[in-house]
Amino acid sequence: MVTTAILSAFGVSAKNPTDGTPVVVKNLLSVEGLHWFLPNVIKNFSGFAPLGAILALVLGAGLAERVGLLPALMVKMASHVNARYASYMVLFIAFFSHISSDAALVIMPPMGALIFLAVGRHPVAGLLAAIAGVGCGFTANLLIVTTDVLLSGISTEAAAAFNPQMHVSVIDNWYFMASSVVVLTIVGGLITDKIIEPRLGQWQGNSDEKLQTLTESQRFGLRIAGVVSLLFIAAIALMVIPQNGILRDPINHTVMPSPFIKGIVPLIILFFFVVSLAYGIATRTIRRQADLPHLMIEPMKEMAGFIVMVFPLAQFVAMFNWSNMGKFIAVGLTDILESSGLSGIPAFVGLALLSSFLCMFIASGSAIWSILAPIFVPMFMLLGFHPAFAQILFRIADSSVLPLAPVSPFVPLFLGFLQRYKPDAKLGTYYSLVLPYPLIFLVVWLLMLLAWYLVGLPIGPGISPRLS
Repeated sequence: MVTTAILSAFGVSAKNPTDGTPVVVKNLLSVEGLHWFLPNVIKNFSGFAPLGAILALVLGAGLAERVGLLPALMVKMASHVNARYASYMVLFIAFFSHISSDAALVIMPPMGALIFLAVGRHPVAGLLAAIAGVGCGFTANLLIVTTDVLLSGISTEAAAAFNPQMHVSVIDNWYFMASSVVVLTIVGGLITDKIIEPRLGQWQGNSDEKLQTLTESQRFGLRIAGVVSLLFIAAIALMVIPQNGILRDPINHTVMPSPFIKGIVPLIILFFFVVSLAYGIATRTIRRQADLPHLMIEPMKEMAGFIVMVFPLAQFVAMFNWSNMGKFIAVGLTDILESSGLSGIPAFVGLALLSSFLCMFIASGSAIWSILAPIFVPMFMLLGFHPAFAQILFRIADSSVLPLAPVSPFVPLFLGFLQRYKPDAKLGTYYSLVLPYPLIFLVVWLLMLLAWYLVGLPIGPGISPRLS
């Protein structure tokens, strides 16, 4: 706020390269700024793009977790693990578990250790592989999850500074992130087998812990949920695949854009609700109608911290946009990069490294992106990149260093899991063991994105790295 007052007082401006108009910073500490801010405080909060979609998605995914569908599905996947491929299976299950958001960071590490114990391998290796999957690869997903909704909303808000019509959809990173699951599963498995486990030696300890087995009721519930899932997908396909499908564009009969693409989040929520309801009734987790609201209320309680955090974030983003600070900095940085010849690959590597550095000291990835997006999204748009491409760079950086961040609330939790099998382990022990994953993941992931960019592959449905 003080910066806007100083820049405004000296009449500092920058030239918008897209239309040549001057970008002038507005003073947030002025009477005009006060007159704008007070009537818009509530509007800034309620209109914050990701808020409604995130809360709605938690209703669906949270119900799936509370009725026991997601935990049962992960146990089912883990029960068919071969010792030789245990590392790859643990990592793949960990990537899949992102559908349960932060709960995956609590559930998967112990499960990874138990899977390795069950097949006669070192449990610490399984623990670390799971941490790599849920931590270093936190934003790599096969399905659309809350992270996609949250970050795309922030990116859309930031892109509006230069193009109010620009919209970053929840599926704009999907092709790249889904492919990342395959690549990182292979890379993480090789790290576990070739680097981590040889350092640990032979497991000599004793543990009474065993991998959970499914009850007959849970197995029946999964079968019912599977059938309902197929029926739901078939019903959606019938509304999308035919040329005259009712979820296609009503005028051009295209899939992109269409009500199907624009309504992907509500469809995902409906899918979770229907399948969870089927599983809950089959397993008698849901016995009467009154159980359903209770099961949906519980995950919403856990969102209280997120809602509180969104309030200042929404004000920050709105003030950044109104004052033109984001646009001013973006134009200035763009000029510097272009004059120095660093407007291509070095620019997006620089964003990734800066994001990684900040993620080491700020616990919330969404908070960091709320700070960086108003600057870097417009800057990358000026350089000719799609906002969704800048978003991918942040996702790579944010995920890769998560298990290393000293401010992360999950690092002490991971250390506690490690001490179950290495009672003398200290924080330094944890860092020395887990370090290969963040370093290698960050390098491989950036190289993968570089190759993706150079080849010109779409990063999401109809979305290229560069703006057309």
